[in-house]
Amino acid sequence: MSYRKTLKLICGFAGGSAVLVFAAAAADSRGYFGEQGGERVSRWSRFAVLQAAQPAWTPASHTPTPTGHAWDFNWDKRDPSALINGKKKENATEDPSSEQNNSKPKATRNILLIRHSQYNLSGNSDKEKILTPLGREQAELTGQRLAALGLKYDVLIHSSMTRATETANIISKYLPGVELVRCDLLREGAPIEPVPPVTHWKPDAVQYHEDGARIEAAFRRYIHRADPKQKEDSYEIIVCHANVIRYFVCRALQFPPEGWLRMGLNNGSITWLTIRPSGRVALRTLGDAGFMPTDKLTRT
Repeated sequence: MSYRKTLKLICGFAGGSAVLVFAAAAADSRGYFGEQGGERVSRWSRFAVLQAAQPAWTPASHTPTPTGHAWDFNWDKRDPSALINGKKKENATEDPSSEQNNSKPKATRNILLIRHSQYNLSGNSDKEKILTPLGREQAELTGQRLAALGLKYDVLIHSSMTRATETANIISKYLPGVELVRCDLLREGAPIEPVPPVTHWKPDAVQYHEDGARIEAAFRRYIHRADPKQKEDSYEIIVCHANVIRYFVCRALQFPPEGWLRMGLNNGSITWLTIRPSGRVALRTLGDAGFMPTDKLTRT
């Protein structure tokens, strides 16, 4: 077998054990394995020593195991069938299918979650934690990107914290006519104790208790399928904070919410959630900052 063919075969082995395979092949070619019973052992039988590193392939061992958790179509408590079944009908003769059709959402909601731009970390109070000059540049770039998408935005909601408010105000210059709405629920905080835990950030139990309830309330207010009265697809912008956005993503995708800290988001980045009338949720982008030059990227 030629060297190139041997190398291709070796590269087909999984993970670090490919190194062991290559070493075995090299050792065998130099006669390091020696001879057994007066005759050389077949070259490829040498790889028996690697069986511990290369478990036998079976379909079961290479197929991800389902968690057993089915998608909850009533995650936002707006599933039409659940609403009909839980409501007492005033008119017993009304056609249930007609009532369900009238209460069924028809539009798709697009929610663009923007992380605030870089800010002054040395500020003692929220009012002092204003955007840095670079942060203002980042907000300009984000506003330009949102405008370039050519979408018809319905509203621009922002956290009441200074860094988010300033970011939203700069973005709004590129989106004339889009209403600005301030919301205290979107303020930064500790949504839930992360798993695995980290050593550099340890809020106390009271902060998790208070912030978690508030951020969950924000999720329930803003992340849900469209109202049945909504006729056209909507595009809503929410400017807030990394912890809030990461928690929203986990909750919307029905991932374990305690995994929120496993993700990272750049300043001024765009995370795009799509919520279908059926209640299905898709993550179109997570922390997209590809529209920024590399020297403008930060994660503070």
